[in-house]
Amino acid sequence: MTGVLASQQIENLIAEGALSASHPFVDGQIQPASLDLRLGQTAYRVRASFLAGHERKVADRLAEFEMHQIDLTDGAVLEKGCVYVVPLMEVLDLSSDVQAIANAKSSTGRLDLLTRVITDGGVEFDRIPSGYSGPLFAEICPRSFSVLVRPGMRLNQIRFRRGQSVLSDAELTELHASDMLVAGGPAVISEGLGFSVDLEPGQGDLVGYRAKPHTGVIDLDRIGQYDPADFWDELRTDSRQLVLDPGAFYILVSREAVHIPPGYAAEMAPYLAMVGEFRVHYAGFFDPGFGHAPAGGAGARGVLEVRCHEAPFVLEHGQTVGRLVYERMSEIPQTLYGAGIASNYQGQGLKLSKHFKS
Repeated sequence: MTGVLASQQIENLIAEGALSASHPFVDGQIQPASLDLRLGQTAYRVRASFLAGHERKVADRLAEFEMHQIDLTDGAVLEKGCVYVVPLMEVLDLSSDVQAIANAKSSTGRLDLLTRVITDGGVEFDRIPSGYSGPLFAEICPRSFSVLVRPGMRLNQIRFRRGQSVLSDAELTELHASDMLVAGGPAVISEGLGFSVDLEPGQGDLVGYRAKPHTGVIDLDRIGQYDPADFWDELRTDSRQLVLDPGAFYILVSREAVHIPPGYAAEMAPYLAMVGEFRVHYAGFFDPGFGHAPAGGAGARGVLEVRCHEAPFVLEHGQTVGRLVYERMSEIPQTLYGAGIASNYQGQGLKLSKHFKS
């Protein structure tokens, strides 16, 4: 059956040997529609980001670009502004009808950790073709904060699919009519479900956060431990607009509350570059059940991870900044997002990563 593979189907991939690992899989690693990928023992500091390229191996390219190796066994700091490649524990042996796509996990994106999966023979980041057999590597570039990492940490996740699963605009319109995919604004459907930025909070005038340029190290194992004021500037406005500074990183929130029904998954994609020189959302998987309640939930806001590029840009309340691309699930997952699993961001509003105190 075509579609994104559900948790029970990922378990089947493991049982069949299409998905293996150098260390036993752990509880919570399999998500409703994805698998968390784990860092291995060694990080390679490299001169520049790279792709393996056709018929070339990542290990061979590392020999070209490696500056030094870092043992992660007892924890090690990956420094802001540097590029690292870390072999992952998981290994793929996909059949000819299964392909995969990777992305950063939500908490990773909210820390402005640019992290992408690369493979032997790969010509694209985060895209693994059907039939791929070989190792996986994470390229990691901390952009705002230096981070302390250890083996087994899960910064990336991978999703598997068979065949064409993306909904057309007509199918998405029909799904919205039956399942109410968005609340808090009209459903703007064009190559996915459009979403906009909220710069008019219901209470107070806090609209977001901007990463401070000079901070301490964040230990990724420390949950709920850090004072946001040590790492973030609060952004407040009563003018329904915000001027983005080039090179700065922002945490904002969508105006719309979105809903992912149990039989679907979604990926957040940036809006067209022509609307402004900024990028939205570096971590883009939305699991089945996000914003869903059997009695008809009101959805959950999408957190926007925004980086401005070439020039200062005025962002206005309600401006479209991205879109959700919906895909069919091959099967409904046995466990949905937010239902009996540790889902940190169900029912969220404006929220920093789980490492910060509420």
